Amino acid sequence: MNRFHVHLNVADLDASIAFYTELFAAKPTVRKDDYAKWILEDPRVNFAISNTGRAPGVDHLGLQVDSSEELATLGKRLEAAGGTVVPEEATVCCYAQSDKNWTEDPQGTRWETFHTFGDATTYHAPDAACATDGAACTPGVASMKPKIDKGASCCSPASACC
Repeated sequence: MNRFHVHLNVADLDASIAFYTELFAAKPTVRKDDYAKWILEDPRVNFAISNTGRAPGVDHLGLQVDSSEELATLGKRLEAAGGTVVPEEATVCCYAQSDKNWTEDPQGTRWETFHTFGDATTYHAPDAACATDGAACTPGVASMKPKIDKGASCCSPASACC
C-alpha cells in the first residue's frame, strides 16, 4: 500500500517538532539533530521535516511504496505523465537507504517515489552532492539526466559527474 510523503524545510526544528508532535498526537518516529519524521497511519503519511539550510517551505512531495515492483509501476506512471524521470538506486537520504524516482510536475514541484529497504547513519551519502543538492536529498530534476550505466552510483547533473 502506498503512503503519501511530505517533506518540509523548517527554520526552527525544535519548535516544528513540538508543533507537529501536538498536531499528530505522536512523537517523531525518527529524530536527528537536523531531521524528524513521523510515520502515521491516520492519515497514512510519511511526514518529514529538516533544517539543512534550505529555504523554509515544501521541499518535495512523494509516494512511498512497499516493494521494488510497486516502485517500478510508479516509475512507468511517472514516465506516462511526461517530463524527466530520474532514477536513484541504493541511495542514502534522510537517514534511510532507498531506491527512488524523481520528477517535477508542470509547476516545478519536485516529486519523489521511493522504496526504503534499510536505515542509514547519515542524512545523505558523502557523494550525494553528485546526485542531489546534498542539502535535502532532492535533485534539481531539470538539470539531471537519467543514468546510463546501471552500475553507476548516482544520477548526475548533465554537466558533471558520471
